[in-house]
Amino acid sequence: QVQLAESGGGLVQPGGSLRLSCAASGSIFSRNTMGWYRQAPGKERESVAVITGAGSTNYADSVKGRFTISRDNAQNTVHLQMNSLKPEDTAVYYCKISWRVLRTFEVWGQGTLVTVSS
Repeated sequence: QVQLAESGGGLVQPGGSLRLSCAASGSIFSRNTMGWYRQAPGKERESVAVITGAGSTNYADSVKGRFTISRDNAQNTVHLQMNSLKPEDTAVYYCKISWRVLRTFEVWGQGTLVTVSS
């Protein structure tokens, strides 16, 4: 069974930076995609950034140029470097890993709160 453990959330001032990390453990299929999603109060969960095992990335337009996703396949970890944070980035950030073997499997982390406020 795959489990995800997120870390790195917290309170930061506008313009500041945070780095989120997510470590996967368990029986991890090598061909997987990992990503970060967020859900702000009263809003639906949205994709922030995803990265495939080969390193291909995709970002939400709202974070392009400010956030960088990276992964360490040997450690089964994914990171999200968030720079130039804005109050509208405030949300619970969730890590997700997904893979496909006949059908798509996905596992979510428990979420970590990021608050951008002065």
